[in-house]
Amino acid sequence: MEKGLMRGLSVLALVCASLFVVTSCAQKQVDVSEGIQPPVAKAQEQAAAGAGKEVVTQVAGDQLTPEMARKVQEFQNEKIYFDFDKSNLKPEAQNVLKKKAAFLRENPAFYVLIEGNCDNRGTEEYNLALGEKRAMAARDFLVTLGISGGRIKTISYGELRPADPANNEAAWTLNRRDEFKVYK
Repeated sequence: MEKGLMRGLSVLALVCASLFVVTSCAQKQVDVSEGIQPPVAKAQEQAAAGAGKEVVTQVAGDQLTPEMARKVQEFQNEKIYFDFDKSNLKPEAQNVLKKKAAFLRENPAFYVLIEGNCDNRGTEEYNLALGEKRAMAARDFLVTLGISGGRIKTISYGELRPADPANNEAAWTLNRRDEFKVYK
């Protein structure tokens, strides 16, 4: 009788432990329509909160000369990429940021929003934090190059805005990035 009771308790404990592991490792369903503030709204809100600062608006190509529209498009199209689980800037990323700093020095009326992104490995919270670290690494580097921190805003999208939704190394490499948007 005691052997049967002990075996029953062991099986029950194993089932409970298995259920705990399975339910705690399940991926959460994330509703991206709620709780995520669009970068324009966040940048505008942050700019409006600063004393005497103008509200920033995204630069539209039709508001610029063709040459400036081309430069802005080039600025926004060039992304920087990160290694898995890292936020440090690789030498090629530093070179891209040096070009971006030169553009910003030549165009002091422009602001930049840096969007940090991650691949889909890791929890949502971890990826949002890592995306923020990546955006801040680019911001801090631009500041060391002489760009005022007041002209640079950051946001993290974590894994919520993949460049490639596939689930393989090639897609993950593209998703570990910072993107840049120009505002005025």
